[in-house]
Amino acid sequence: MGFKSKHILSIQDLSRNDISEILKLAKKFKTSQNFGKNLLNGKTVVTLFFEPSTRTRSSFEMAAKRLGASSINLSGSGSSMVKGETLLDTAQNIEAMNPDILIIRHFSSGAPYVFSKMLKTPIINAGDGFHEHPSQALLDLMTIEEAKGKTTGLKVLIVGDIAHSRVARSNILLLKKMGARPFVCGPPTLIPPDLKKWDIDISYDLQSAIQDKDVVMMLRIQEERQMQNQFSTKREYVKYYGLTHETLKYAKKDMVIMHPGPLNRGTEISPEIADSPHSLILSQVVNGVAVRMALLYLLGLGGKVEVRH
Repeated sequence: MGFKSKHILSIQDLSRNDISEILKLAKKFKTSQNFGKNLLNGKTVVTLFFEPSTRTRSSFEMAAKRLGASSINLSGSGSSMVKGETLLDTAQNIEAMNPDILIIRHFSSGAPYVFSKMLKTPIINAGDGFHEHPSQALLDLMTIEEAKGKTTGLKVLIVGDIAHSRVARSNILLLKKMGARPFVCGPPTLIPPDLKKWDIDISYDLQSAIQDKDVVMMLRIQEERQMQNQFSTKREYVKYYGLTHETLKYAKKDMVIMHPGPLNRGTEISPEIADSPHSLILSQVVNGVAVRMALLYLLGLGGKVEVRH
């Protein structure tokens, strides 16, 4: 049927068929070392990041190189914006260099959408403010499907700083779209008030919330996005919302654990749990490269999904 989207801005813009095509390609890229080699030879991918990133940026760069594309990396601090150039002027100057794909991370929600309306270059949202992080949700879905063999009917608990998490929002949208049932748990001050409109179960007690869940996704406390502390102390947070051996006593034996990173060992998750057989954290990193290869390929070749081995 082909891939219809010109940009990857939000999970809401992707159909179930789009999602299936992305994951199908990602699995091919992951399982065959030579599959995808030089498919984007001659293409140029530009990453424009106004916020720090390790996994997302490096995996996009790795994905571009494995596909044979050239990669140019720019940061807000390294661009002419520090000299007074506007965001739009920066973007237009980049587009004048004729890149094939532009990957943007920005601290303002909606920034990639604004770029997509003003530029002709295909754009991938690598995280915008509190809004979304679609490629992270897609790699999370791939990881869940590999571990559980399905998505439909699974109960997925997302724990922690929901209010400031674009990862949580993209995952909630994607999980619901693909037939899973998402739940959230965290301190009342870190649960956004509008979440009740999303038809999603909310809990403030981790021990009870974790009991029947198939997947538990832990989130980092995003102190850099908080105007003030929204819980009393980290020690109290760890006691009630940290994932530890004590908490796991209430979980299903085949429950799996995920985390988008960067993780704070000893805060949202204990070191021994992060490294336990339950953990899929490194699998998420591996799948991040494969999913981002699929996104670059689909946008770089205009949505064609027929790939020769």
